[in-house]
Amino acid sequence: MFMSIGYKMKRFFSNHAETSDHHIDASLKTRYYKASKNTVIQELETYFNGSSDFSIHASSEQHGEISAVSKRGKKVFIIATVIMVRPYYTALDFSVTTETPLQIDFGYSNKIIKRMYQHVNEQLPLIEG
Repeated sequence: MFMSIGYKMKRFFSNHAETSDHHIDASLKTRYYKASKNTVIQELETYFNGSSDFSIHASSEQHGEISAVSKRGKKVFIIATVIMVRPYYTALDFSVTTETPLQIDFGYSNKIIKRMYQHVNEQLPLIEG
């Protein structure tokens, strides 16, 4: 899909990125998995617990949210939202904010989202669509 120059500049000169169903950037669209909500949450917990870069800040299976923070390097705050749309059709969205002095992360928040999606895609069946 065609992305405007304005969007590309905004993405580059921002310290926040999030996914959504109708995002202009295909790599930042909501992903759907053939798994239960609990399975997706457990996979995210496994990812964050095994990561040398992130640790879980808070987790609520009831609300389908996990927040994580960076352990080293740039200060990053992540919120993962998991919603079971119907049985074995579960949505996963991310919101990532990188704390920087100038409120610019040069696309770092986008890279974090792509990295997390890549990991989950390797572990759970992705529903293409």
